[in-house]
Formats: sequence, C-alpha cells, structure tokens
Amino acid sequence: MPKILLAATALALSAPALAQDAPASQPGDEKINQLIVYGDDECPQSTGDEIVVCARMDEAERYRIPSNLRGDPNDPRNQAVSERIKAYEYVGASGTMSCSPSGAGGFTGCGLKEIDRAYAEKAQDPGLVFGRLIAAERAKRMAGIDAEAAAVEERVKEFEKGRAEREARLQAELDAKEAAAAKGNPDAEPLPEPE
Repeated sequence: MPKILLAATALALSAPALAQDAPASQPGDEKINQLIVYGDDECPQSTGDEIVVCARMDEAERYRIPSNLRGDPNDPRNQAVSERIKAYEYVGASGTMSCSPSGAGGFTGCGLKEIDRAYAEKAQDPGLVFGRLIAAERAKRMAGIDAEAAAVEERVKEFEKGRAEREARLQAELDAKEAAAAKGNPDAEPLPEPE
C-alpha cells in the first residue's frame, strides 16, 4: 500500500513538469525571463518561445541590499505635503470608511487604506519596471513578424502577377494559333457548341 501511494504521489507531482514542455502558441503565452545584469555582464539572447528581458545595474550594486529595501517607504520625509494634509483629514474619524475599531462600518476603510498605502509604496519604488521592458520586447518581436509578413506578401503578389502575365501571353498565343488555323482552312466548319 505505501508503494502505491508513493507512486501515485510521484506521478501527481511530475504531471505539471510534463505540461511545461508544450510550445507557446499565443503571443501572451511565451516564457518571460526577467534578469538583472550587473556591470558588463552579458544578457542572454531570447529564443523562439522565450523572451529575455535584462535590466542593467552598476557593478557596485551587485552585492548590495536592493534599493527598495534600504529605506523606509513610510518615512514622513518621503511624503508630499498634500499627503500629510490628507492624513490630518482622517484624524479622529469614526464610522463608515474610517478604519477605526469603533463604529458600525469602521472596518470598510481599512482595506481602502491598505490599497492606498500599497499604491503609494509602488509609486515610490525606484526599482525596475519589467512590464514596460516586456511590452517593448513584444513590440519589437511583433514588428519583426509584421515586416516578415509584408515581405512574404510582396513575394506572393509578384508571383501572382507573373503568373497572370504568363497566362495572358499563352492565351494570346493560343488565340493567334486558332485565328491562323481558321484563316488557313476557309472550309473548316466551326466546332459545335457543347450541350
């Protein structure tokens, strides 16, 4: 019994690994590898199903604590005066949207307060914005795909134009032969129309 349970567990844990080998089929399904490279380190090249986005930082930053963890984002010195004034609005507030332990709806403002605090920290974060880098890499790939598609379409148009010219020339030669054959034999009867 323990062997069966062990085998079933191993199979269940290995199933996601097998599913990861499928190729990306949609533009948003490709694997995105976000790296921070330091100094003159080389950024690995993107492959067909993987987008590699590298952010370059100074060599001196390699072994330092990340900049977003160095200071206190909630330090009052980092707040604008307008934000400090807004904070005074809520001093002594109670009731709905107040985030106070007293009152019937005080808890409703706590979620809003945490959301506002998270957005404020995110706005102050001097860290890297990988979303923009990924969007730029996708746009670069799509531009390459669009240029390649335009080149293929141009070749197809040239081929179709050449084929139409050849067909027109062959038809003209055939018409000329038929006209010459009709002139050469005046007693020839016209072909019957098919029924």
